[in-house]
Amino acid sequence: MRGRAATVAALAGSAVLLAAVPAFAHVTVTPDTAQKGAYSTVSFKVPDEEDHANTTKVEVNLPTDHPIASVSIQPVPGWTAQVTTTKLATPMKTDDGTVDQAVSKITWSGGKIAPGQFQQFPVSLGPLPADADSLSFKALQTYDNGDIVRWIEIPQAGQPEPQNPAPTLKLTAADPADGAPGTAGSGAATAGTPAAAPAADPSGSQAASSAASTSTSDGTARALGIVGIVVGVIGVGFGVFAGRRREPATGTGGAAGGTSGGPSEPAA
Repeated sequence: MRGRAATVAALAGSAVLLAAVPAFAHVTVTPDTAQKGAYSTVSFKVPDEEDHANTTKVEVNLPTDHPIASVSIQPVPGWTAQVTTTKLATPMKTDDGTVDQAVSKITWSGGKIAPGQFQQFPVSLGPLPADADSLSFKALQTYDNGDIVRWIEIPQAGQPEPQNPAPTLKLTAADPADGAPGTAGSGAATAGTPAAAPAADPSGSQAASSAASTSTSDGTARALGIVGIVVGVIGVGFGVFAGRRREPATGTGGAAGGTSGGPSEPAA
């Protein structure tokens, strides 16, 4: 009885492990989340899940119901990338003008992914649609033994993951807080324009410099005026002193004349 229970438990464990293997072997996109309306660089991660076969070709289909205007591929050593475009039923308007074609498929070939290994294929996408919550990229994985695994089942919210899910990129709305600083900054700049006190500092400094220059000029003028007054006073004093030195000489001459004329009157 115990042996039978152990056998059942072992088989159950093996079933769990076998069910878990595909979950690790899925073709996925990383990161699996990006922002709506933004540009994002993602990588399609392709593992080889065959025991005796190499992956030789990978095809990734881009959604045409939400086309992406700009698709750029990063070269992968040993692999050649081929881009397929599709004419859009409704042209897209972009910053560079109207676009009537978009990339609908990228095919990598020429290289190989050995069993137990994986390869990443980076792609830049943008701007990502603002009117979608997710983008699914149906992928085909071809092996050199002729096997083709189709990763084309679209995951549904609230449902178990399908057996061969398509790589899916979740799109999130832009965080209002991300734009707030820029808006606030613009508002602050606009609001700061009328209150230009800080901006007026240079003119205030110029006025202060002008005032300082005027004050310096006034001080120099006052100093020169004082020097002139002092020189004038010295000059006047020198003149008075010189005049006083001349007056005694004139008085002496008069006195001598008076003396010499004094005795002449009695003689008359």
